Amino acid sequence: MKKDREAVKGELRAEYKRSDFPEGLVREQYSKRMRESSNIVVLKPEVAQAFPNGDAVNNALLSLIKIAKKSAGLTKANAADVKKRTADQQR
Repeated sequence: MKKDREAVKGELRAEYKRSDFPEGLVREQYSKRMRESSNIVVLKPEVAQAFPNGDAVNNALLSLIKIAKKSAGLTKANAADVKKRTADQQR
């Protein structure tokens, strides 16, 4: 049984012609756009082991965001309360 000839790197397949590509052949012409628009995040192996799937990661991160917003709100409230007490004590 005869094997098909493997395509040489950079060689066009027989069904394509250079005239089909008027701008020329550009290697990785879309790679920059893909990197900018991609939402793929690569986790460190030890982090990936802690979560069974993507939903678990999303839930953990959403919970962390909620806690951060709540604690930031408390910090602002505490700062306003301290400011008010300091002003009352100075009177």
